[in-house]
Amino acid sequence: MIPVTYPLPSDGYGVRLTMPFSEQTYLNLPPKFFQRQEAHPVSSPEMRIWNHALADEWGLEEELFLFSGNTFPDTLAPLAQAYAGHQFGQFTMLGDGRAVLLGEAENTVGGKVDVQLKGSGRTRYSRGGDGRAALEPMLREYLISEAMHALGIPTTRSLCVVSTGEKVVREEMLPGAILTRIAASHLRVGTFEFAAQFAEEGALESLLRYAITRHDPECTHVADFYQGVIERQASLVAKWMAVGFVHGVMNTDNVAISGETIDYGPCAFMDRYDPETVFSSIDQQGRYAYANQPQITHWNLAVLASALLPLFDEEEGRAEELARECLDRYPQIFRAAWQKEMNAKIGLSTLQEGDDRLVADLLDLMHKYQADYTNTFRDLDPQSVPSGFEDWQLQWQKRLVGETDGVGEMKKHNPAVIPRNHQVEAALHAAGEGDMTKFNQLLDQLKDPYNRERNFGELSDPPPADAPAYRTFCGT
Repeated sequence: MIPVTYPLPSDGYGVRLTMPFSEQTYLNLPPKFFQRQEAHPVSSPEMRIWNHALADEWGLEEELFLFSGNTFPDTLAPLAQAYAGHQFGQFTMLGDGRAVLLGEAENTVGGKVDVQLKGSGRTRYSRGGDGRAALEPMLREYLISEAMHALGIPTTRSLCVVSTGEKVVREEMLPGAILTRIAASHLRVGTFEFAAQFAEEGALESLLRYAITRHDPECTHVADFYQGVIERQASLVAKWMAVGFVHGVMNTDNVAISGETIDYGPCAFMDRYDPETVFSSIDQQGRYAYANQPQITHWNLAVLASALLPLFDEEEGRAEELARECLDRYPQIFRAAWQKEMNAKIGLSTLQEGDDRLVADLLDLMHKYQADYTNTFRDLDPQSVPSGFEDWQLQWQKRLVGETDGVGEMKKHNPAVIPRNHQVEAALHAAGEGDMTKFNQLLDQLKDPYNRERNFGELSDPPPADAPAYRTFCGT
């Protein structure tokens, strides 16, 4: 811990800080990958929520003037990262337009994470934006990312949300806020696209070495690294599908090399099962619909292969062959990961021929009867199924023979509660008005989603049947 004293912007008095994340290894990359960033103070910062458990895990202290972006101590080297991305299929040069990477924290067992501010002001990559964020979208990311963590899905985490005391202009004037995000790293598919595009000699190699050191130190060849990314992404999206999660904006700049879920903009969870579910107001063609997520992941991984291609082999034809060998394994890897997740949801701890048909038939029935996705799996009982599911039940009962604890397996893999969209919106609206009670109550319930003994009350209920179609907005 490095003690730091710095003046408060308002009154000149000093505050003692303990800084466990002064390291910034990203500075070892070529300068084009980042820009050093100064503080953009806000007028009246207020800590709205602080994640005590996460802070304890990484030895972080509740420092209002740091996590509001008001002052960056000299021991830190804050920076904004440059990257590119295919957004809805179109290539764009991007970067952290409203985010600042403060540094890296380590824990006692050798783990390392990035500590990043989101909504902390303009950077060179803002492209005309104000660099700020509104309170409700930042609280939304805090809530959903912590819910995903409790569901056992790899994700970035949220350390805190600080309101700024200032307004941001969107369709209307909204209260501003800054989120502090914890991530295994902020390396994205788009980071490699950026490196490949500007083509400074050695830049792509430097980025690959950095990524391998950070995430895959056992790798000795780019193909091993790429295969690891494929496996992590396949596993992640299979877990999304298993809980009915729709990310909503699977652009390549939102695909983390670490295999964590990142950027909770227009995401949501399905209520009634429909494979064509789309929530995002900007996804007019359904590119990122629920059922399209595995295929979009395959497409994104192909983009990564294209960026990495020069490193596979000096001979172009051989490089393409090696990359294709890896990429062609994705469908099988994803299918196996998905089948394992879905088998567990119906009480099967083993994989057998015909299991894919058994799961597909169940999903077809759920679609036909507009069944609630979460509650149907939660309430599955070998002796009792909804009307219309009886023939499927007979096949399921036969398949369960020999399973030692099918019901126990289902309880471990089917949450009793998820972030229901209407409940989330009600909590965020109240928080935006200054009342955090609903938000904190919902967050508390979502921390224990597999506890069948807990009474979740109305939080387990789907929205009314006549409720309008739910739409999400990026909130930027």
